[in-house]
Amino acid sequence: MPFPIRQCCQISQEGLWSSNVALKQLLGLCPLLAVSATVVNSLGLGLATLFTLIVSNLLISVLRHWIPNEIRLPIFVLIIASVVTIVELIMHAYFPELHRILGIFIPLIVTNCAIIGRAESFASKQKVGFALIDGITMGLGFTLVLVLLGGLREIVSQGTLFADAQLLFGSATTQLKITLAKDYGGFLLAALPPGAFIGLGLLVALKNSVDHWIVQRKLKAQSPSNIPQTIQTSVDRVS
Repeated sequence: MPFPIRQCCQISQEGLWSSNVALKQLLGLCPLLAVSATVVNSLGLGLATLFTLIVSNLLISVLRHWIPNEIRLPIFVLIIASVVTIVELIMHAYFPELHRILGIFIPLIVTNCAIIGRAESFASKQKVGFALIDGITMGLGFTLVLVLLGGLREIVSQGTLFADAQLLFGSATTQLKITLAKDYGGFLLAALPPGAFIGLGLLVALKNSVDHWIVQRKLKAQSPSNIPQTIQTSVDRVS
């Protein structure tokens, strides 16, 4: 049986762009808005969510034939909660400071609508390979939005990038901090929850603008005025 490259590409495109859980479905916004004050905080929570999506999708897809339909949602939550517990224990052991900063938002991954939604709508109905790709791309899409939002807020609020990188990458990475503006007084609004809403709104508007531009370009390419040119091009190639 040939490898379904087209379907895998479609799943990846949906996870990273067209059905991005943060920019399109607008799911999991509570942790996204709460901890995205810096790039490091955003990356930490994003990686935890990515790992949870991958493992939970994989387990649910493997066990889908043995999970009774009547109690599938409680079982999904149990599987996700088990994975999140493992993630929290690892972070508490190896990244204690980051674990302290992220706080309650790590256990709240269990109730993230994006993870439960993918388990119900995709992983429980698809083969293991497709569920794995979906978990990776959906998780990456969510993480990328988190990091972009965190970078935007950190630049505006502090004038830096990768501040406190040692919380995630170790003490040897303290020099990763990039100061974009010396003696920058900061902009408090960007560090507060309203700044998170404004930043996310800008990212959603940017995505919608790009989608609109893509649609308009396709419609322009398919318009009747372009048909004669297309025919002439084909005749020239034959000649």
